[in-house]
Amino acid sequence: MNIVVLLKQTFDTEAKITLNSSGKIDGNGANLVINPYDEFAVEEALKLKEKFGGEVTIVSMGGERVQESIRTALAMGADQAVHVNDPALTDPDEWVTAEILAKAVAQIPYDIILAGRIAVDDGSSQVAVRIADALNIPSISSVLKLEVEDGKAEATREIDGGTETLDVSLPAVFTAQKGLNVPRYPTMMGIMKAKKKEIKVLALADLGLSAADLQSKMSAPKFSLPNPRKGGTKIAGEAADAARELARLLREEAKVI
Repeated sequence: MNIVVLLKQTFDTEAKITLNSSGKIDGNGANLVINPYDEFAVEEALKLKEKFGGEVTIVSMGGERVQESIRTALAMGADQAVHVNDPALTDPDEWVTAEILAKAVAQIPYDIILAGRIAVDDGSSQVAVRIADALNIPSISSVLKLEVEDGKAEATREIDGGTETLDVSLPAVFTAQKGLNVPRYPTMMGIMKAKKKEIKVLALADLGLSAADLQSKMSAPKFSLPNPRKGGTKIAGEAADAARELARLLREEAKVI
């Protein structure tokens, strides 16, 4: 079985985000990691490989630092990787990203494509399902359980207020929700082996694309940080007096009553 995992590198969820003078996110010095939801996708791919055999291929896009996260996935047990890296890719939106990755995936034999349900940096949840549409294959999102057999898959996914179970023929795209599995840690042997595994680097021209073909449909010209939270107010005095003061503050300052 051939399994492709779409991997995105994101800021560590505990990283302190700063903005530069242009209102853009400043990534200098920030710790970058595999998008946490993509770790569930990698783990599920490895479990399927252990059960059915085959190969797991990581597909990612971005600058040179992306290879740090790709190597981590290879150390977990993935077999090989494709890294799309082109200087023309300065700030691609979800549509551009999906078009490029779909072209890259189309060059690889695949039975299943896995990805995280959401990326913790932009929270769009668009790329994987857009790739499924570009490849003209079905997709199931927010998967909590995945059973594969005889060219078909049964996926239990999270929905509002509960879960539902769907059957689908392969190939198909599945996005992983928290709870699907517990991602493994790379072993020392895995880390050593990962250094020798192939990462195939592709430019846009290798995919038959050019920057002119890929004009973003959406842009975020500027970001701003939320206002710092203020400390709470302690109201002293007797209970009745404190209650009156609290009511006044809620009415006149907080304006919630």
